[in-house]
Amino acid sequence: MLTDKFPSVSLSHTPTPLEFLPNISKQCGTNIWIKRDDCTGLAFGGNKSRQLEFYIGHALSLGADILLTTGAVQSNHVRMTVAAARKSGLDIQVQLEHRVDREQKEYQNSGNPFLVKLMGVEPFYYPEGEDEDGADKALYQRAEKLKKEGRTPYVIPLSNARTPYGALGYVAAAEETLTQVKQLKLNVSAYVVPTGSASTHAGFLTGLRILVQDTPVIAFCVRRDATAQKNRVMTKIDSLCELMGLKDVVEEFDIICRDETLQPGYGLLNTKTEQAIALMARTEAILLDPTYSGKAFAGLLHMIEQGEFGAEDNLVFLHTGGTPALFGYPELVE
Repeated sequence: MLTDKFPSVSLSHTPTPLEFLPNISKQCGTNIWIKRDDCTGLAFGGNKSRQLEFYIGHALSLGADILLTTGAVQSNHVRMTVAAARKSGLDIQVQLEHRVDREQKEYQNSGNPFLVKLMGVEPFYYPEGEDEDGADKALYQRAEKLKKEGRTPYVIPLSNARTPYGALGYVAAAEETLTQVKQLKLNVSAYVVPTGSASTHAGFLTGLRILVQDTPVIAFCVRRDATAQKNRVMTKIDSLCELMGLKDVVEEFDIICRDETLQPGYGLLNTKTEQAIALMARTEAILLDPTYSGKAFAGLLHMIEQGEFGAEDNLVFLHTGGTPALFGYPELVE
């Protein structure tokens, strides 16, 4: 495999299924497939387990005994990092940021934060929601204190300034997906993914291009506008390629970021996202989350509505998980 030389641990149930969605495909008039990375199996599953396999592998190779990470209140990454630490025998401390303007008790206490506490972690808080560098700085300051206490901490950062070991997980996922596509003899018109921190997007796109596959990867923004996100993805790809010892694998035109389903912002619902979540649940019994997969699938539906894809096309949607966050949005069924 492309990532075999990097230290990693096993946290995911892979390969995850690549399934055809017959009911939605019939309704939309386009062949829609779904890569089920909500089924990776670690504490409700999701894309983060693939990323954490490489972060934990790197941490253990450095002799770490405690992890530190940060995320929003309903962070899937935080929930799965706690799970990965528990499974790997590491201690962990987590920081939550007030990133989303939602004070409902369900958002603050159920779903991901409930599971974090169930796994025995009491988070501490960072007051800003749009200060990645500050949130990371707070983690590294805490890590320095832990070092003085004789611990060996490992920080899994939020910002784009650090080596993206987690993106290796989606280089491997791209290789896995292509194997399935070839077995199915499937001619894929486009892959559709959410893009936020950009590790999944950057890794998947890079993996395809390493394997000389030029199928478009269309990414729908969940946190930043398309211009800002494209810059973030390019920076992450550059860092990933440097890590892997590669050059000129991905061209700037390969990075397709769209933001039609982003507003009113990260973690906040809009009509198209609500409709996409309901459609998937009621036709295929698959659950999308409000922050990532719901907005990306809303984007996929938007493209079909605009006539960008038709009856002869095969779209592969990457489901990144996030199911527990649904419990923080009771208005979806009110």
